[in-house]
Amino acid sequence: MPEELRLIPRAARVPSPTLRDFVAVLFRQRRLVQISFLAVLLGALLYGAVLHPYRAEMKVLVQRGRLDPVITSTPSQAELVRPNVTEEDLNSEAELLRDHEILRTVAQNSGLLEQEHSWFRELTGDSEEQRLARVVRRIGKNLDVEPGHKASVITVSYKSSDPAQAAKVLRALSAAYLERHQRVHRPSGMFSFFEQQVAQSRRGLEDAETVLMDFGHNEGVVSAAAERDNTLQKLSEADADAQHTRVSIAETVQRIRTLEAKLKVLPERTTTQIRNLDNPELLEKMKSRLLELQLKRTELLTKYAPTYRLVQEVEQEITETKAAIAAQDQTPLRDQTSDREPNHEWVKSELVRAEVEMSTLGAHAEAERNVLAGYREAAQRLSDRAVEQEALLQNLKAAEEKYLLYLNKREEARIGDALDQGGILNVMIVEPPTVPALPEVSELGFGLIGVVLAGAFSTGLAFAADHMNPSFRTPDEVMAYLGAPVLASLPRKNG
Repeated sequence: MPEELRLIPRAARVPSPTLRDFVAVLFRQRRLVQISFLAVLLGALLYGAVLHPYRAEMKVLVQRGRLDPVITSTPSQAELVRPNVTEEDLNSEAELLRDHEILRTVAQNSGLLEQEHSWFRELTGDSEEQRLARVVRRIGKNLDVEPGHKASVITVSYKSSDPAQAAKVLRALSAAYLERHQRVHRPSGMFSFFEQQVAQSRRGLEDAETVLMDFGHNEGVVSAAAERDNTLQKLSEADADAQHTRVSIAETVQRIRTLEAKLKVLPERTTTQIRNLDNPELLEKMKSRLLELQLKRTELLTKYAPTYRLVQEVEQEITETKAAIAAQDQTPLRDQTSDREPNHEWVKSELVRAEVEMSTLGAHAEAERNVLAGYREAAQRLSDRAVEQEALLQNLKAAEEKYLLYLNKREEARIGDALDQGGILNVMIVEPPTVPALPEVSELGFGLIGVVLAGAFSTGLAFAADHMNPSFRTPDEVMAYLGAPVLASLPRKNG
């Protein structure tokens, strides 16, 4: 038995582990490493040979090709620019693909629930709901939903050892997803609801029209507001005319007073011509008389003396005649002509005219007062009717807007139902699931995976077993455990 003696200084420290120390652990546990490595590698190869994981895949395109109408109290406005698909939309559709209710439908329609039946499950007393829950949980584990990065595509894959079963599960998932998508975004019964609302709103519109027509017929108005405004305009014009009439009356009264004052001052007649004329016929007669008297005196003087009485009488007559002729020459005839005063007559005619005008203005003012009273009464009545008619018109307008709103919503619901029946949705299965021909991982890949797993597992198992072994294997372990230097060590004899 060879012996080896190594002297280690007392002051030496415990060295750090090296690669040789790690390799020494593997050599010390080489049998355990070999057995575990071969077991894990064989298990991986058997799993890859018997249970090849196949992955079926489909792709869902999320788009804005269709805009579902929004249930609002206002008419929907057509959008000329359709919004882009956002990341929230993709995540919402991805969450909908993982919805628990959809997975339950997939479990029932894909045949996985029937495969869950076994005599062991029946012995354990599992219920139908428990089996369905296990299948749903298994589908959720094997289902992978990945929204596209900077793309409106969602990739959905399902892993199973049966390639046909994987494709069947995805087909059931696509059918359940499209049906659920339609149900979520398009509530059922919209068309029938809006159809009922259209019929009800039409009746309300007809009732409002009937009430408005009856109001116009009973009140005798067509447009109370327009007639009220027209009446108010006429009232304003009549009031202005009445004010003008009052001003005219005041002016006429003042004019009458002035004319009456002038009429008292002006004379009724005025002298237009004065002529002084002699009376030729009278002078001729008087001169003829004077001549006769002189002839008679001459004749009497031939017969009688101047003192004779007859002569004296003739002398007396001659003197008187001469005196009359002289007086006539002193006082000639006067011819004076007069006429009506024109100013007096003009003032009188103007006064008569002003009095007639005053009478006319008084009658006109009385008639205007009656007209103003009639206009005011009509305006007040039409104002009240206008308020009532405006309320009826607002009710009619509201009924008409309500009818048009429900008519528009019914048409939108009809279009939506037609699009639903045609399968036109905002999502589309652009790549339907197919039965995968190749497994997810090839045989070589399984071999490499098996080698990696076997190596990692056996290495870890070796280090664990070596760590759990309480014996000292190197001087360094003794020095680390005792905290004292090792003076000598003897190697173990091999063989």
